[in-house]
Amino acid sequence: MDTRNYEHIIKNVNQDSIAEEIGLKAGDKVLAINDTEINDILDYYFLISDDYIELLVRKPDGQEWIIEIEKDFDEKLGLEFENPTITPMKKCHNNCIFCFVNQLPSGMRSSLYVKDDDYRLSPFYGNYVTLTNLSDDEIDRLIRYRVSPMYISVHTTNSELRKSMLKNPKAGEINSLLERFYEAGINMHGQVVLCPGVNDGEELDRTIQDLINLYPEFNSLAVVPVGTTAHREGLTQLDDVSPEIASSVISQVERYQQKFLKKYGTRFVFLADEFYLCANKQFPSFESYENFSQIDNGVGLAKKFESEVKERIKNKGISSNISGTIITGQLGARVIKRIINEIKSKFNDLEIDLEIIPIVNKFFGPQVTVTGLITGSDIIEQLKGQNLKSPIFIPDVMLKDGNTAFLDDVTFKDLQEQLNVTAIKTPVNGKDFVDIIESKGVEGND
Repeated sequence: MDTRNYEHIIKNVNQDSIAEEIGLKAGDKVLAINDTEINDILDYYFLISDDYIELLVRKPDGQEWIIEIEKDFDEKLGLEFENPTITPMKKCHNNCIFCFVNQLPSGMRSSLYVKDDDYRLSPFYGNYVTLTNLSDDEIDRLIRYRVSPMYISVHTTNSELRKSMLKNPKAGEINSLLERFYEAGINMHGQVVLCPGVNDGEELDRTIQDLINLYPEFNSLAVVPVGTTAHREGLTQLDDVSPEIASSVISQVERYQQKFLKKYGTRFVFLADEFYLCANKQFPSFESYENFSQIDNGVGLAKKFESEVKERIKNKGISSNISGTIITGQLGARVIKRIINEIKSKFNDLEIDLEIIPIVNKFFGPQVTVTGLITGSDIIEQLKGQNLKSPIFIPDVMLKDGNTAFLDDVTFKDLQEQLNVTAIKTPVNGKDFVDIIESKGVEGND
């Protein structure tokens, strides 16, 4: 394959990186490394893993540069490409019964309907992949490069059940693939999307027991609740995780955690925050999440946020009155309310006038309660005409496209104009959250 036909275009050059130092710019094209053409992002990372490399680069005006670089063998160049995989992305070959893309309403931007399942994104971006679209050559290559870590959507180790859940006959090959990766020393993390009545109960027992046998190469397992929307016409009937089911799953997983901690020194299996919120139970301790390896799966996010807030307050305190309105999802509101109440109690000599408004998700359906899926249109509809305390604080997880628009393409600017209020983006980092509400919330008192 002539990979020079592909556009290995640099999208961004990281600040203070080797790439910046040698004069690479966004728009440049990387043609080869050490006189070897680049098939994809795996080749790129494999080829730069040396202490001396030669880059062949084409500038926008057509000039070609050969650049010699001496560096530590594991030092990155600091390049980001327009196409994360460099060459075309592998698409999903499944039709999972719980697929969220299949539950999107019509009329959204086309990019949201793209279902990627590219194993090359897994080690670099933490994308979960099902492994059902891999050729034998790709499996061999993955093992040869010892690509780690791999984030794998397991869902169940029951081969027949997995074929049924993913609606793909290749899904039944999961156990043999995991065994091969284990023997090759590839580090893995897994996830189970828990569908009540499908892969819970004894099936979840089986999955956990099978995967712990692959420890330590199989490093951790996250269990997350199935997410359903109001747009499931013609799809497999699925039940949401109820408070009773959530409580049962917590008890089930905690038994394994206690057992594994004694035997292996790790809890191994972890639950997404939604289970504890749904069951109205306290989150486990900060230490219980160990190294937070599954935080991008919503595992331990709330506890980490709470801990960061407490650390920030302990170190710097709060020295001014704060006013404003915090916008959040139904589940997130419980976490935020607890945090704000603690701040009010600790600094009762100050006026902490923060209103928390949980938004009902009408766009995807009221059963969708997570903050990251709140849309701009729902916020506008539910807040318009209200006498809002200014400014309003919007979690940045609601925003896509470089923090400029919501999932429904309502822009951040649209929101402010429609509500006639100043809106401030807040991060999921607790320290930065407190910094922002303290500094910007003062403006509401002016």
